[in-house]
Amino acid sequence: MESRVLLGEVLGMDRSHLLAYPEQELTTEQEQLYQRYLRRRCAHEPVAYIVGHKEFYGLDFIVDQRVLIPRPETELLVEEALQEIHQRFAAGSTPIVADVGTGSGAIPISIAVAEPRLPYIYACDISPDALEITRQNSERHHVSSRVRLLKGDLLAPLPEPVDVLLANLPYVGQDEMGDMTADVLDYEPHLALFSGPLGLDLLYRFCKDAKASGTLKRGGVMLLEIGYQQATPLTRVLQELWPQAIVHCQKDYAGWIV
Repeated sequence: MESRVLLGEVLGMDRSHLLAYPEQELTTEQEQLYQRYLRRRCAHEPVAYIVGHKEFYGLDFIVDQRVLIPRPETELLVEEALQEIHQRFAAGSTPIVADVGTGSGAIPISIAVAEPRLPYIYACDISPDALEITRQNSERHHVSSRVRLLKGDLLAPLPEPVDVLLANLPYVGQDEMGDMTADVLDYEPHLALFSGPLGLDLLYRFCKDAKASGTLKRGGVMLLEIGYQQATPLTRVLQELWPQAIVHCQKDYAGWIV
């Protein structure tokens, strides 16, 4: 399947066209490019980095080794955010929304495209390289005027309190490195993957900062993507910070808690 994807990229054809025209011959240049792609994949480089883009929430996003490759499970975060945003619009208010640790911009851009009534959404990241990819993707999907890029550590660059706060922060524990595939460990940015021995360091700091700074408005909603073993300890921290808060954990497509 992956070799077909790479061949389609070389020929500029989707799967249906490849199947419909099996007799098509490659030029010498196309064959050489295809062989280079195959060698890169055999060296465990992810297909998304080889072709330079990845589909997420029905949109095509530019990606390279400066950003994490968007995962299908993160689409659940987008869906939850859109549901919350729709409810607030239905109640007559325009929500302030922010995504922290935005990476490729897949989350805020998908939200901006799906909800044109939203005047703007903040996209924060500590990496200037990641924000450059977000900028390119914002322009690609014609929402650059509504996706406001902010460089800084976690919540620090946000200029105002928000109603809906999203974060898909690094949550892989350094203790898990030995269990990871070469596709991820050797190619994807470690800054976007790891957060302390158990993967909870940034999540804890993010939640505590949100409480201390007042970034989350009264009645606001925080939506996080977390690791499958992190629901219990993170819930405990959230309930200590916000005793009246309702904490809900949802399973992803694979059945893990996110």
